[in-house]
Amino acid sequence: MRELFDEVAGKSPLDPREASRKSSRTPLRKRFYTSAGVAEGPDGFAVTLDGKPVRTPGKNPLAAPTRELAEAMAAEWDAQPEMIDPMAMPLTRLANSVIDGVAGNVQAVADDAAKYFESDLLFYRAGFPEELIARQAEHWDPVLRWTADDLGAHFILTEGVIHVQQPEPAVAAVRAALPADAWPVGAFHVVTTITGSALLALALKHRVLDEAQVWAAAHVDEDWNREKWGVDEEVEARRAQRQKDFEAAALVLKALG
Repeated sequence: MRELFDEVAGKSPLDPREASRKSSRTPLRKRFYTSAGVAEGPDGFAVTLDGKPVRTPGKNPLAAPTRELAEAMAAEWDAQPEMIDPMAMPLTRLANSVIDGVAGNVQAVADDAAKYFESDLLFYRAGFPEELIARQAEHWDPVLRWTADDLGAHFILTEGVIHVQQPEPAVAAVRAALPADAWPVGAFHVVTTITGSALLALALKHRVLDEAQVWAAAHVDEDWNREKWGVDEEVEARRAQRQKDFEAAALVLKALG
């Protein structure tokens, strides 16, 4: 079967969302199949269209390590109307990136995400107003307490945006808790870059926070501004797309434990 996602293949194996950005500038393809399914095989659980296997842009089988993830991808294909819209298929796009890019560069992708441990969102606090300070503490402090109590990682907080050097033992401790396989590493990278916090991604992976809590924690400042200044439609559209990508990545982390 033709590689249906050639137009949305990302250039960088370190950024699964590059494919999303490229796909928004390409024409949509017409739906040509009746139904999507899942077939177990040597590559895991493969997505099929009318019984025929789907391939990634890199000509690899579009297959997931669990039936749950493969069925979720098949559901994305089944949900397509007359035209196939890759932007409405975040899990399939993430799978393409993992299979074609991350699988051969697991350590590089993990290292790229781990850079956030040195300048994580959770380290940089507001100096005012008091309500925002309190909200940041409410959403962020539980994660920092967990890293300290369970992982032995004690970080330094600062006010404002001036960079603060984090202790090397703390960074090493949280790096040791990173996933090691391609699918969870790819998903971890997506959550990290969307939220701006590798610590929130780590809390999600280890189920310290659930998906809704991580999303809320990542948007404390943004939600504060929305309350004060109102909602911008373009900003909201971008946020909605980021949330779809976040939810796909969160599903992978949950499915693979």
